Amino acid sequence: MPESDSQILMEKDKAPRLLVWLAAALFLSYLAVAMSMPTTSVYVSTALHMNNAMAGLAVGIAFVSTILTRGLSGKLADHRGGKFCMVSGLGFYAVSAVICMLATEMTSPVSAFAVLAIGRLVLGLGESLTVVGVLAWAIGLMGHQRSGRVLSVVGMGMYGALAVGSPIGLSLYDHAGYVTVSLACLVTPLIGFGMAAPVAPVLPQPGKRQPLSTVIAKISDLGFVVFLQGIGFAAIGAFMPLMFLHRHWPHASLGLTFFGTAFVLVRLLCGHLPDRLGGARVALASMTIETSGQFLLWQASGSTVALIGAFLTGAGCSMIFPAMGVEVVRRVSPQMRGTAMGGFAAFQDLAYGATGPLTGLLADHAGDSAVFLVGGLAGACGLVLAARLAWNERNLAAVSS
Repeated sequence: MPESDSQILMEKDKAPRLLVWLAAALFLSYLAVAMSMPTTSVYVSTALHMNNAMAGLAVGIAFVSTILTRGLSGKLADHRGGKFCMVSGLGFYAVSAVICMLATEMTSPVSAFAVLAIGRLVLGLGESLTVVGVLAWAIGLMGHQRSGRVLSVVGMGMYGALAVGSPIGLSLYDHAGYVTVSLACLVTPLIGFGMAAPVAPVLPQPGKRQPLSTVIAKISDLGFVVFLQGIGFAAIGAFMPLMFLHRHWPHASLGLTFFGTAFVLVRLLCGHLPDRLGGARVALASMTIETSGQFLLWQASGSTVALIGAFLTGAGCSMIFPAMGVEVVRRVSPQMRGTAMGGFAAFQDLAYGATGPLTGLLADHAGDSAVFLVGGLAGACGLVLAARLAWNERNLAAVSS
């Protein structure tokens, strides 16, 4: 066997292990996002004494930054490689944590919120770079034919962090305040940086580049499904701890834990399905489960029912991003995958960024549970879109056969 062929086989054998290693690095780094998400809304509500709308804004503003920088992140991944993109993002995670620590030193609530908002904006930039970077890097390692697997494993790293990060963050907040949460959010991405830095990069693919607007036009129907799915998750992340606190229910920190546990469990059991069955069929089943979870949260009369609703929401959300992401990868050329994944992820970011402040206004007037009614209605709309995609996919398969 020629030396070049043996080298290729060796790299293919190493790729699955490197994928898991990068997902583990992402898991540790994403704790910075997970620990700060519920604690930021609680900090704004209880320490700064601001209303639900401001608490939701503090959470959601990070995703505004992420939305605005997804195009840049995709271009960097296509031109400089996924590794450069990811490790740069981890650096911004650390900078964000330092800024958020400074917010606790401000003497007035307004100035504290302003500094906190800057820190959250920097966190959003870090998330944009990190997630697009690791996806582009891992797809380059594994090959586009296993993109569904990549999306599933990377998602397990992210949402596994959400599952454990929420109770860790709230526990740190209860015992030592927001400054200690921010210190933890500084340490974890630095560990992730140390894990990712020694891994060899994947060279960018050559070829003609297309503008982001052209790529978005090709994938917008897939992106809207992810957008509607993201509303349910954002509602849980921003308002489930507050709902528990306002109603004096126990286990306020466990909402994201139940969500994340179900999310990871479904990814472990079903991560292969988008590559095997096609994305639309998987998304159809997933949206059905998520919608039922959101309506259960809306009608929850106690903590147990609410946690079951969070679990169902996590199980439903789990496979939608990889299911639609598989279709995204199939629709674009190799040299545009970073840009495509950046634009695709922006649909989810838009859901995360808009849900917090808008549903916060609704919660101030109609109660905390109303945000989950919005999540349920969004899930029902996503269910209709996924059904349409599945129908088109079925008709296309029938014509081609």
